[in-house]
Amino acid sequence: MRTQAAELFAQQVKAPELARQLRVSVKSAYQWQQLWRQGGVDALLSRGPSGGRCRLSPRCLEKLAGYLEQGPAAHGWTEDQAWTAARVATLIGRKFHVSYSISGATRLMRRLGFTPQMPARRVAERDEQAVAGWKEATWVEVKGPGRPAGATSASRTRRASPAGHPKDAPGAGEATPRSSP
Repeated sequence: MRTQAAELFAQQVKAPELARQLRVSVKSAYQWQQLWRQGGVDALLSRGPSGGRCRLSPRCLEKLAGYLEQGPAAHGWTEDQAWTAARVATLIGRKFHVSYSISGATRLMRRLGFTPQMPARRVAERDEQAVAGWKEATWVEVKGPGRPAGATSASRTRRASPAGHPKDAPGAGEATPRSSP
């Protein structure tokens, strides 16, 4: 697209017209025009993706993918078989002595074709039979009766329809103008 911009600038096309033709912002068109004037077509060429460079070499990335394929248990996480971003960041630190943030580890996992998993937050000693028994016996008593079937909600942001009010309800008559003091 930027090479097209360079061709249009060479044909004396103004930045607003270029923006319209290439469907970019006028601000971008003016920036491209300034770059083109200073350095020609070469100045408009892409410099690659922005952001920081990957701190792991291609060889280390291959090793990391192998470690991830082995599963968390092979690296000391025996509670569950979920690769969380925090675990991957820790693994990278242990194996490659490179610090990654959780979001950086997430991006790296996605780049390698993995997705971070959310761990189940359950106690390892949880007794499922005891929980089911409590739900059946105690929860019903503690819970209470709940709302009646015909109950409606009240909202500050939406007024109730006048069709649903009884005719003898307060305020059901005609609107009366306020008297000024």
